Amino acid sequence: MTSTEFTDLPDLAARALGGAVVAANDEFFAEKENLLNPGAPEFRPHTFGHKGQVYDGWETRRRREPGHDWVVVRLGAPGVVHGVNVDTAFFKGNYPEECSVEAAAIPGYPSPDELADAEWVEILPRSPLRGDTANLFPITPGQRFTHVRLNIHPDGGVARLRVHGEVVPDPRWFAGMPLDLAAMANGGIVTDCSNRFFSAPNNLLLPGSAHDMGAGWETARRRDDSNDWVSVRLAEEGVVRQVVVDTTHFKGNAPGWFRLTAGTDPDRPQDWRELIGRTPLQPDTCHRFLVTEFEPITHARVDVYPDGGFARLRLFGELTPGGRERIGLGWFDRLPAGNAVAALTEDAGLSASAAEVVVSKRPLTGADGLRAALAAAAVSEQAASDVERLVLG
Repeated sequence: MTSTEFTDLPDLAARALGGAVVAANDEFFAEKENLLNPGAPEFRPHTFGHKGQVYDGWETRRRREPGHDWVVVRLGAPGVVHGVNVDTAFFKGNYPEECSVEAAAIPGYPSPDELADAEWVEILPRSPLRGDTANLFPITPGQRFTHVRLNIHPDGGVARLRVHGEVVPDPRWFAGMPLDLAAMANGGIVTDCSNRFFSAPNNLLLPGSAHDMGAGWETARRRDDSNDWVSVRLAEEGVVRQVVVDTTHFKGNAPGWFRLTAGTDPDRPQDWRELIGRTPLQPDTCHRFLVTEFEPITHARVDVYPDGGFARLRLFGELTPGGRERIGLGWFDRLPAGNAVAALTEDAGLSASAAEVVVSKRPLTGADGLRAALAAAAVSEQAASDVERLVLG
């Protein structure tokens, strides 16, 4: 995947998804939390505080001993990393010479001390940095991670860190709760749109309410007879029962109408069904609609007429059995081995030795692959049933 392609993927570390900077060894000149600020870095020359020029980023003091500086970020949405952007904007004489990135998968809510003792995997080897530049590094995708650690060599400042990748949700959290099949945190993603002039379409799938128009999706003004649209791939195959189209903050630039279509073949949208026909929208309003056609879908498209923007899209429903099975297998296959063994022993009651046998058979080829792995581990019928419930739902 090229740098241009990976930057189109969600930022797993985004504050809007729940990302946070949880630890750093030094932040003498500029606070570590600036790394995840949502906007572009800013700079005001000759703005000095008690420690020097004020920078919109994270900056450490000058090292007088061997070693390097580091900062740890909790991903808002755990997933598979495809690339990182280490942006040194405005750091010209004080940027690090090199950087490296490590990742870890730690369940629960670990403290900084627990993170220090975690097993870290290098996903970006030590690489040169340029000053005042968005340094883009593609990364070979692999395991599902929850945290990343940026190392800078030897010291200096970085304005922003973006960790682009594929969300891999934990399906254990899906049980017994309303499920937004389009939510980015659940694995939904925008696959295409007609126009993204003012803001990014993936904003539509972020959690919570938009704080202003810039936190939604807005197109340029149309001067032709066509209309704008956005397409979404759901977390997995499911049945949609309620739709939310939220135009909050869009007062003079909300669409006049919208239409929702959906289907299972992304290459043949002409065969998709209409879930909601062309319907008027009001400005600055959270609209809710019931869906009466309960057929499984994997993709959806919102057409807006003629143009404009809205803040959030929600597609509430439930996964089909096949969708739950695939999302569970995808999660289990991408867990680091230790996490997968822990899930089988703690949540399904397998012995450590049996769990290690099952984990060694990954990647699993569907439900049959899981059952073959359980047979190889010689687990009891009850234990096999518990594992299938955990992974397949």
